[in-house]
Amino acid sequence: MHPAESTQTFAGLGRAGALSGVLVFLVFVSACDPAVEAPSDSRQPIAERRDLNATPEHDANRVTNRGNGSQGAAASTAVRVERARIVAFGDSLTAGLGVPPAQTYPAHLQRRLDQAGYHIQVINAGVSGETSAGGLRRVDWVLKSDPDLVILELGGNDGLRGIDPKETRGNLEQIIKRFQAEEVPVILAGMKLPPNYGEQFTSRFAAIYPDLAQSYRLPLMPFFLEDVALQDELTQADGIHPTGDGYRVIVENLFPVLEPLLKKIPHAAS
Repeated sequence: MHPAESTQTFAGLGRAGALSGVLVFLVFVSACDPAVEAPSDSRQPIAERRDLNATPEHDANRVTNRGNGSQGAAASTAVRVERARIVAFGDSLTAGLGVPPAQTYPAHLQRRLDQAGYHIQVINAGVSGETSAGGLRRVDWVLKSDPDLVILELGGNDGLRGIDPKETRGNLEQIIKRFQAEEVPVILAGMKLPPNYGEQFTSRFAAIYPDLAQSYRLPLMPFFLEDVALQDELTQADGIHPTGDGYRVIVENLFPVLEPLLKKIPHAAS
């Protein structure tokens, strides 16, 4: 499916009717190839990568001995000295397709946390074109960073490809369970589908996120692109992808959901 074909599906829907549809299409614009893999440089353990605003002084201030679930007894003997970590785990919305690295939502979140006085490193683990199945395959890779919290933004590409919402829900559920087994808190970012996918399909898809949030007691950001979609000043020339300013709005909407969890992360406060 090409972007031109996807754009045509929104024709005639009107601005209000197109809102939820155009938003989710953002995830898919960069995902014409369903077999997209993480770039080779992103395959290194993300624990070894640094956020755009990190400094040696920042990374030398965390001491933790939290183990990894079933491997905790062995892992707990290793002591790290660095900041707490949040992993932004998702698709092109997280990767920041079309904007410089410093303008992605994880980069904006890093600056927002720094300004608020938190001692946290934000790691961008977004891959354009990612599906929930691809995300499930990457969980072990994400866990290598020993995250203190994960922001999970996946599933939009599944819906636009017509994947059964039951399968999408199952993949997201397995991702959540894997993180929870390692005692890693998860924030879930919700997505929506365009109305031309049919009321039954779109309703089943939309129900995935609040249902999982309730079942697994997760903080939920109901719609990741709230207040950004179809706002000319907040989207790129394609009218779909957020600009740097758009990602800043996303972070401001995310922060009230995120901040209560930050107080529970050891060494997160300055």
